[in-house]
Amino acid sequence: MKMRLIICFLIVSVLAQTTSYAQSFYDKTPAAERWVKKKFRKLSKDQRIAQLMIIRAHSNLGPEHIAEVTNLIQKYNIGGLCFFQGGPVRQANLTNYYQSIAKTPLMISIDGEWGLGMRLDSVINFPRQLMMGAVPDAKIIYAFGKAVGEQCKRLGIQVNFAPDVDINNNPMNPVINDRSFGEDKYKVALYGIQYMKGMEAARVLASAKHFPGHGDVTVDSHKDLPVINKTRAQLDELELYPFREIIKAGVGSVMVAHLSIPAIDSTPNLPTSLSSKAINGLLKGELGYTGISFTDALEMQGVAKFFPKGAASAQSLIAGNDLLCLPGDIPGSIAAIKQAIKEGKLSWDIINERVKKVLLVKYHLGLHTITPIDTNNLVADLNAKTNEIKETLSNNALTLLKQTNKNLLPLQAKKK
Repeated sequence: MKMRLIICFLIVSVLAQTTSYAQSFYDKTPAAERWVKKKFRKLSKDQRIAQLMIIRAHSNLGPEHIAEVTNLIQKYNIGGLCFFQGGPVRQANLTNYYQSIAKTPLMISIDGEWGLGMRLDSVINFPRQLMMGAVPDAKIIYAFGKAVGEQCKRLGIQVNFAPDVDINNNPMNPVINDRSFGEDKYKVALYGIQYMKGMEAARVLASAKHFPGHGDVTVDSHKDLPVINKTRAQLDELELYPFREIIKAGVGSVMVAHLSIPAIDSTPNLPTSLSSKAINGLLKGELGYTGISFTDALEMQGVAKFFPKGAASAQSLIAGNDLLCLPGDIPGSIAAIKQAIKEGKLSWDIINERVKKVLLVKYHLGLHTITPIDTNNLVADLNAKTNEIKETLSNNALTLLKQTNKNLLPLQAKKK
């Protein structure tokens, strides 16, 4: 109880002393509005829809994959890329190429929860979040977050899909576990906020995930649709707490999970990522979130098992999402979204508003002036702080669970 009170005090102190780093990502300055207006005016209706889509990219899949990504950029003017496996220099070269052929600057993202080493060879891994949950000093988590943000910035990445603010409250969870800061909601919130603030201090957009909380499941949403049978009061008490706090702290974006939660929406087989009650109702209405909401990858079976690709994309926008991650079938998705507009389920006003919102964030992420990534000393730069911070995290994460032998610690050189 004493530890929880201390953590609560730290959260209040952090929120009281720190203004939102994310706030400026949405500032409608005259220069930003001029750029948004200029870029928006050049988009056809199909291109406006495509601006709301993030597609998969790798730097280790060869010419055929590069040709496919190139075609989607040139033919549809998609909004951004999410890089997965590969190497840093190869990714930098591809990013430079893809940005050079894009009519509208691409939002480059990555899922790098424990740094770029999670995805890329030659980059040293940071520890995972569960280990960081054992660290007693939140300032170290901030330093880690800033280092990850600096890695992303150096490699031309504007969005990192982190931190994971799910609570690790189910030991049978096959997909979250060590990606969480732990089972204490206060620590998950505090450390998630520090990770976020560190990244966004480096001008990289953070994304709190997986809303409304993916911790208490026994099914991997990559493979099927998990069901959480909790009351709304239980969700408010636990799962929603870190999201509520990180939204108050000004997180730049939120990623919505593929979960079935009857207490939020009882529609059978409808994932939260496609639920208007979850997004327009809970996230944007009750919690007052006004930033960008990303879907989790729409190619995952938590969605794809029940919704064809185009239908999932249309329903995601109807539900209130701003950006669609990995929608798969781009022309099919565009056609389905246009059909939803024709049927009155969506409107061009909504599409236009979200495109302008995305363009505004792109401007504040520096995409109004594209500077090619310099590959000189790239790997060395990406690894410049990893060992130092990794050692600090490791040293501070050492935990004595219980000492029954008082002669055991502290260790002394003269004793056997």
